[in-house]
Amino acid sequence: MTDYTALITGGSKGIGADLAQALLDRGYTVISMARHKGDWRHDRLEQVEVDLLDPKAVEEAAAEVTARHEITHLVHNAGLIWPNLVEEAKPEDIAGLAQLHLGAALTLLQAALPAMKARGFGRVLFNGSRAAMGVPTRTAYSATKAGMVGMARTWALELAPHGITVNVVAPGPIQTDNFWGIVEKGSEREAKLAQTIPVRRLGQPADVTNAFLFFCDPASGFVTGQVLYVCGGASVGTISL
Repeated sequence: MTDYTALITGGSKGIGADLAQALLDRGYTVISMARHKGDWRHDRLEQVEVDLLDPKAVEEAAAEVTARHEITHLVHNAGLIWPNLVEEAKPEDIAGLAQLHLGAALTLLQAALPAMKARGFGRVLFNGSRAAMGVPTRTAYSATKAGMVGMARTWALELAPHGITVNVVAPGPIQTDNFWGIVEKGSEREAKLAQTIPVRRLGQPADVTNAFLFFCDPASGFVTGQVLYVCGGASVGTISL
């Protein structure tokens, strides 16, 4: 049994749930912090309901969880897209997603950090996005996902002397509820999108989990401040035949 406790935001479904199950299989204790509890259970899984868009609620949940648990792995996976063209985009969109994607992560890290520093070990991970490089209709989403990279690199520099690494996994199109909220499941658009990706398929949650597991590993302590694109080559370009 490993002596690690992972706090995963948005761990109730999709990528977060897939990663949670993988860590549980490796003996971790896992705390999922999400708006709703998932429909699955495990003896070492604790589910905490909280609206990460609410700064006060996040602060209270972080204090309560870290009073009972020594967090060794913080995985900020929760995210929303809120798509619209630039003509319809609003400053409130940016402010809301900045709280979800950046502010919540800061609050959670600050709560978990004393225990990580005392232990001389920690893993901090972000679920970023290939969209940080630019995607139509993603003004607020791409801006805040790009912000993750700058924040992660800053934290990586500050926390490296304490044995704490900070890295970003940046997925491309992954078949989850978030994806199907934008692209209809089984649609012609979904099939065409897959053909624009160099590996000619859309991603699965397990593809992203595999990347997270690498960064979570205690043996990966010499890798920090990095962004790993899990996008089937879409961050490089597309194939034109």
